[in-house]
Amino acid sequence: MFDLSVFTLIHVLISVLGIISGLVVVGGLMARNTLPGWTVFFLVTTILTSVTGYGFPFTKILPPHVVGAISLVVLAVCLYARYSKAMAGSWRNVYVVAAVTALYLNVFVLVVQLFVKTPPIAQLAPTQQETPFALTQGLILALFVWIGWAAFKGFRLPQEKAVLSQQEA
Repeated sequence: MFDLSVFTLIHVLISVLGIISGLVVVGGLMARNTLPGWTVFFLVTTILTSVTGYGFPFTKILPPHVVGAISLVVLAVCLYARYSKAMAGSWRNVYVVAAVTALYLNVFVLVVQLFVKTPPIAQLAPTQQETPFALTQGLILALFVWIGWAAFKGFRLPQEKAVLSQQEA
């Protein structure tokens, strides 16, 4: 028998682990470190987050299903850039952008769920159309643009850094 509360708990746990491991991986990218074990854990938990999201009962396609589909496409690109293309050449940049985007989508959904499921927060934006929700999501997006830029700059190839340093001099 399908126990929705247990399934929800598992889904949330996987999601939180995906977010935590994603933050570690992106921090590694900023420091020019691939963190292979953390990367596998991040990618697996983030894929499982999107896949298990489709395990909840539904009768029509809703925004979370669309975000889940986008996330799975982004993750497929991320996997391809990381493992099939070994981050060679421009695939390194594709990998960074895809990894940060996948993490952002997970955090985006977390914020939505916090506004839906946490009564004090839900009162601030009961329909997610209100200013507190828009401001929060805007701040999260701005934060991830900054994080993405820092990861993009930090994870450049050594020769890219050398060329940029010469150009700046």
